[in-house]
Amino acid sequence: WLAHLQPHFEKFGAQPPSQLREIYRSFLEDDAMLQMLIQERPRVVSFHFGLPAAERIRGLREAGIILFASATKPAEARAAAAAGVHAVIAQGYEAGGHRGVFDPNALDDCLGTFALTRLLVRELTIPVIAAGGIMDGTGISAVLRLGASAAQLGTAFIACPESEADTGFRAALMSDAAHHTIITSAISGRPARCLRNSFTTLGSSAAVPKIPAYPITYDAGKTLNAAAKAAGDSTYGAQWAGQGAPLARALPAADLVALLAREMA
Repeated sequence: WLAHLQPHFEKFGAQPPSQLREIYRSFLEDDAMLQMLIQERPRVVSFHFGLPAAERIRGLREAGIILFASATKPAEARAAAAAGVHAVIAQGYEAGGHRGVFDPNALDDCLGTFALTRLLVRELTIPVIAAGGIMDGTGISAVLRLGASAAQLGTAFIACPESEADTGFRAALMSDAAHHTIITSAISGRPARCLRNSFTTLGSSAAVPKIPAYPITYDAGKTLNAAAKAAGDSTYGAQWAGQGAPLARALPAADLVALLAREMA
């Protein structure tokens, strides 16, 4: 994989890492993170990519923390409910960012937000939060009518001035690129939906080798993006965005939330 990226690094006068490091620690094994959460007691802790061990869930619940977990299919949602989470996030295939699949090597049924929400609402006794492709009050209203207890929006807030999206990402989001998203594992090592750009192209070429596992692949991706940005090229970034990206609005977050509420009404 590093050899595959070598020409792209050379294009910007840089070198890839000599080896890939794990730049993100997992909650599955980070006892310090668990103790920090139990001590600080945030109102909500949300899991992605599966579930931690039963004793970790029990510790968070005993601290009075509300637990969410993403699910992309009914079997994952059932596992989350059985593990003791308080609400399940129904992440449709339209969603931007990383797919919350528990096993990246298992078959992905690619369920859309509407179908997944209805399936989980019918089957679960805990609240279902719909996520994926929801960009305005009409979309929120639609998933509530489907039985969701709430809607979760991500891409809708990327263009807000409060977000940390860089100038290149914002420009791409407001361009024709917003109409063309793709699921790729090339950036991080796990499937994720983002705007098509130079990185997704190099990750989908016919000559691409086996992509390393998450999260070590991120080490190369972030290094290449930094080199490209230093040379004035912002097309190698992790421009996570869902299929509703063309509906993004560049408003302050508070104004956007107020507008969403008016649209719902």
